[in-house]
Amino acid sequence: MIVCFDIGGSTIKGALVDDPQKISPEPRIPTPGTDFEAFVSALLSVIDRAKKPPQRVSISIAGFQNPKTGLGIVANIPCLHGRPIAADLEKALGLPVTIANDADCFAIAEAEFGAGAGHRVVFGVILGTGVGGGLVIDGQLINKNGGYAGEWGHGPVAATMAGSPPATLPRFACGCGLEGCIDATCGARGLEKIHRHIHGIDATSEEILKSWHDRAPAACRTIDIYLDILSAPLALIINTVGASVVPVGGGLSNEPKLITAIDRAVRSRMLVDPETPLVVPAQNKVEPGLIGAAILGMRQST
Repeated sequence: MIVCFDIGGSTIKGALVDDPQKISPEPRIPTPGTDFEAFVSALLSVIDRAKKPPQRVSISIAGFQNPKTGLGIVANIPCLHGRPIAADLEKALGLPVTIANDADCFAIAEAEFGAGAGHRVVFGVILGTGVGGGLVIDGQLINKNGGYAGEWGHGPVAATMAGSPPATLPRFACGCGLEGCIDATCGARGLEKIHRHIHGIDATSEEILKSWHDRAPAACRTIDIYLDILSAPLALIINTVGASVVPVGGGLSNEPKLITAIDRAVRSRMLVDPETPLVVPAQNKVEPGLIGAAILGMRQST
């Protein structure tokens, strides 16, 4: 048995796991973002519920470890940022600790038990508040020793002319410090920025998508521009890594029509159109972070 956590800036989700396909989450706990001792106590409150000694703690987190230094880059949990997370937690918890990025955990969950099962190369995409990704080849994460491979959301590559007819767009500022990142332009907040810039209207991503479903001209124009910006870099990534399936998670993945539209736009820009759906909704809709953490933790415990 291992103890798994999916840790975000506001909430810690934990589970005691014997089988990655049978996850029963414990009650959620607020994340103590600025106090490392309180953070450790929160994890121990879940570990202490185990009826037998756990073999390992495995953590999905919105950040990553530098594979050279072992130091964490976790902007939304200051008490972990710049710290050797795995080493410090192993000392504090008295157990071996596995740390993995949340998008990587999503990708390995989809490769093992989701839309990527049976595929050799799986590129998992997160379209939520922002944009993330993880790459699995032959059942193994490229980032199995830490690192940021798969973070296609960052880099100043977002088009400044997009849509038909082309509209001019600014390079929106990104939380990573750059401008023009896909993360800042094509997540839910980015979709709202595009709509505001083009039409001068404030609307939530949910409202924009509903209006798009209703064929409202303003929303249709926004989605046309959004698809143009998103699909080109995603097609390039798929051409580069040779993924045969791209499962999509995150809040925007709950719109099947949008995923279908992204798939069509991406396949039209690929070197070779696979002619069958490539960009598809993720199948692990419930707790993919915990599932991915469980898979990784179990592998290291055998």
